[in-house]
Amino acid sequence: MIELKPDDTLRNLTHANRLLFARLAATVLTISLTACDGGQRPGRQRPISEETSAAPYQSEVDESLGAAVAILIDTSGSMKDKALGDARPKAVVAREALDAMFDATESLVAKRPDFAVKVGISSFSSHASTVLPMQQFDRAAVRDALARVPSPGGGTAIGEAMYTARPDLYRAGVFRKYLLVVTDGENTAGRSPDEVAREIFEKSERAVEIYFVAFDTSADRFAFLKQVQGDVIGAGNGAELRKALDEIYQGRILAEVSPVGERDPDPR
Repeated sequence: MIELKPDDTLRNLTHANRLLFARLAATVLTISLTACDGGQRPGRQRPISEETSAAPYQSEVDESLGAAVAILIDTSGSMKDKALGDARPKAVVAREALDAMFDATESLVAKRPDFAVKVGISSFSSHASTVLPMQQFDRAAVRDALARVPSPGGGTAIGEAMYTARPDLYRAGVFRKYLLVVTDGENTAGRSPDEVAREIFEKSERAVEIYFVAFDTSADRFAFLKQVQGDVIGAGNGAELRKALDEIYQGRILAEVSPVGERDPDPR
C-alpha cells in the first residue's frame, strides 16, 4: 500500500495544488481499500466508524464557491429557565435570535446567486439529533426547522453534537465550512468538546471554523477554541445573543464573501 503523509512542504503549496494532492491521495486510498475488500469499493452510505474517522478529511465531492454553516442548538434542561430580563425560556429566545440571524442571508443570495449558502441545523441535549440536513439555504425550510427544534430536557452533549455534524460539513461541496454552537452550559455527556474541536481542526487541515455563543454562561468554559483558531462570544440576555450571532454570522461568516468574487481559502 502507498502511504501518503502530509509534511511542512505540503502546507506551503497553493490551494489548487493542495486540492489536486488531496484528490490523488483519495484515489490511492480508494484503490488500496478496494484491493483489501476483495474488489468491492466501500459505499458512501457506510456508517462512519471510529477507525474510519481516524483518517484525514477528504471531500467526497468537488468543492466550489460558497459557505456551509452547521448550527448546533442547546436543548438541555437548563434552556427551560427564563432568559435574563425576559419572561420567556432561553430556548424560545435562542430560536427567535437564530431566526432573525438568517434575515441577512436572503439579501446575500439575491446579490450573489453564484455563491452557494448551505445550512444545517441540529439540536442537542443528552444526545444530538438532526433537525435540518445540510442543504441549500431556503428561508421557509430554515424557519420550519427552527420551529421543530425539540423542547428542552436532558443533559448537554456539546462534543457529541459537534462530532455528529462533521460529515454534513465535509460533504457540503463548498470551500468554506463553519460550526456555530449556541449553548448555556458545560458538556455533561458524550465526547469532550475540546477534544472534538482539536480533531476537527487537525483532520480538516483548518477547513472548518468553529464559533460558540455562550448564552447565560461563562465564555471561559470554551477558552479552548482559541487553540483551534475559533472563538467564543458571551451573551447574558436576548439582546446580547442577537448581537453575538450577528457579529459571528454577518461580521465574520458572510463578510468573507468578496463583492467581486471568492478568493481561494488561505492555506496557512
